[in-house]
Amino acid sequence: MLRRLYWLLSAQLGIDPRMLVRSLLGLPRYLRDYLRFRARYAGRIELLPCLHDWHEDAGATKLEYFWQDLLVARRIFEARPEKHVDVGSLVGGFVAHVASFREIEVFDVRPISAKIPGVTFRQADLMQPVPGMSEYCDSLSCLHALEHFGLGRYGDPIDPQGFERGLANLAALLRKNGVFYLSVPVGAERVEFNGQRIIDPRALIALARTHALELTDLQVVRDGGRVETLAANEQQLWDLASQRYALGIFTFKKHG
Repeated sequence: MLRRLYWLLSAQLGIDPRMLVRSLLGLPRYLRDYLRFRARYAGRIELLPCLHDWHEDAGATKLEYFWQDLLVARRIFEARPEKHVDVGSLVGGFVAHVASFREIEVFDVRPISAKIPGVTFRQADLMQPVPGMSEYCDSLSCLHALEHFGLGRYGDPIDPQGFERGLANLAALLRKNGVFYLSVPVGAERVEFNGQRIIDPRALIALARTHALELTDLQVVRDGGRVETLAANEQQLWDLASQRYALGIFTFKKHG
């Protein structure tokens, strides 16, 4: 409950209590360092206090987005598919990773105004079939996006079945023997409106199978950035479905 309240204050209302306290505690150090620098520097100085960076790591390696973007981009690099399409993943993270070494086509319900090297963009709502694009690519990704379909968070239409429709249309884009990289929050199944769905991994695997998608690999990113590879047997999936939250990175292969 406290974690959810902190997320609401910091991510949605722009009030970060932890950063506020750290910044206030950093004021004495800032003033001390300023006076030391000022005593030895005769040039012009303008004040731009950065009061909390002393407490941060060199990089945000504990975030699940960091790990999913890195792990899936490396897989695509190693696989060298003919045509890779992404739906809804983070442009400033995963898409940029992939565009650094190959062409990537991106679908999103929201527009992108920038022209990005290596990226071809198409605005589309994947809760609806994409006309003329059946069996369009041999490699497909959708990272931390499908759980939002139908909740209206990103301007998409409200649709309680948006997740199921989205998965069906994603599967339709993929050719036979194509590979689909999908990440979604997993755990005790629920909708956290209008933020996201938390999906039972057993239900997801069963639903994917109805669209000729067979699971070939499952990795889980837990709190604090711990990455585990699971055998995806009955016991492990039950344990995963019993947890409150983790990020599941599923790799599927499409059969005929």
